[in-house]
Amino acid sequence: MRLFAPAALLQDGWADDVLIEIDAGGSIVGVAGNARPDGAERVAGPVVPGMPNLHSHAFQRALAGRTGRGSADGDSFWTWRQAMYAFLDRVDADAFEAIAAQAYVEMLKAGYTAVAEFHYVHHDVSGRPYADPAELARRVVAAATASGIALTLLPVFYAHAGFGGTAPTAGQRRFVHSVDSFARLIALLARDAPAQGIALGVAPHSLRAVTPDELAAVVALVPKGAPIHIHAAEQAREVADCVAWSGARPVEWLLDNGNVDARWCIVHATHMSAGETPRLAASGAIAGLAPTTEADLGDGTFPARAYLDAGGAFGIGSDSNTIVDPFAELRQLEWSQRLAVLGRNVLAGNAMPVGESMYAQAARGAAAALSRRAGAIAIGMRADLVVLNGDDPALAEVPRDALLDAAIFGPCRRPVRDVMVAGRWQVRDGRHPREDAVFARFRRALATLA
Repeated sequence: MRLFAPAALLQDGWADDVLIEIDAGGSIVGVAGNARPDGAERVAGPVVPGMPNLHSHAFQRALAGRTGRGSADGDSFWTWRQAMYAFLDRVDADAFEAIAAQAYVEMLKAGYTAVAEFHYVHHDVSGRPYADPAELARRVVAAATASGIALTLLPVFYAHAGFGGTAPTAGQRRFVHSVDSFARLIALLARDAPAQGIALGVAPHSLRAVTPDELAAVVALVPKGAPIHIHAAEQAREVADCVAWSGARPVEWLLDNGNVDARWCIVHATHMSAGETPRLAASGAIAGLAPTTEADLGDGTFPARAYLDAGGAFGIGSDSNTIVDPFAELRQLEWSQRLAVLGRNVLAGNAMPVGESMYAQAARGAAAALSRRAGAIAIGMRADLVVLNGDDPALAEVPRDALLDAAIFGPCRRPVRDVMVAGRWQVRDGRHPREDAVFARFRRALATLA
């Protein structure tokens, strides 16, 4: 396949008249600027790398808009978590798959081309394992396959309600594994992963849900180089509880004890000290940011400028899927920094416009976190491409160097026209070919949850 784009964002910046050659396996084998079309398929707008989504809980897409009531005692991440547990009491396997498929179609239409599913719901509504212990993981795989999004599956090990091995609560009954039962789950999934085209890693949920011995055992279950994701330092209370348990802050503890390296994605890392921030950056790990979820849950503000100044890598994710839009995630990230430092264009770098700089860094970082050769338009990378929609009024006649700023910070309603994953078009003219059927199934599932 050969594509000809009027402009494309390459590794060294924008180029005009770009010819992209893609092999039968969906990888890019040629990229040339100032080229001639020579019979190639002409795409309908400027092309940017597809954005990998490094952190998703797909089932939470159906919870969006259902937790807006406050209480006399105040609302917080912790009260939201109780509402999430109660919601899960009604979600069976069929609904779980229907919700995930809807989330993944929405991701593709928004410009996400791959997703890391942080999958922690393993058992039925009573907390009993399914006859197939991988039942719900297979539902995630089926939803991703139906949508066409690339999947990095991260089964979550969750064993405790708090630091020090506290017994899990009733609300956590669908999550809980022993190391032995989790090892069996990973073995089942690893057997089928190559044929399914998925990347498989592990996700010890958090230091409050996993003991040190369990953490080491879980990390050892996957091959060298497989991704390892963990929540850390999302909430100030979590940091205080970790200090009370261990004498160290969560990110500090992981850096001291977890052999953190480039395989790791530290999700949120919101509350880091001035000492932790450069240490995390130097470790090679990816900071997994979910700015709209972090704002929705009142988590706090990530120290992004200090982290980038220390050479840190980051990516973005949709997390609770209240908002499914990589452009909105990047806008929220930059705006949170502006509010914190009382300045503008805080995350601009290398004389590039802030939107272009953020987008390129997030795509590269998230691809690394998903263990995917993606996140850039370059030879050897997978052909995960997004065609921007020049017919959106916010992007019409915008100079190419300002396109991503306009898509992220302007009044853009539909920045994406077409989306390709591994050389196959999954979205054309803003529509996914299965979106009507997927939505109909999602709607039926929601009706059972009312």
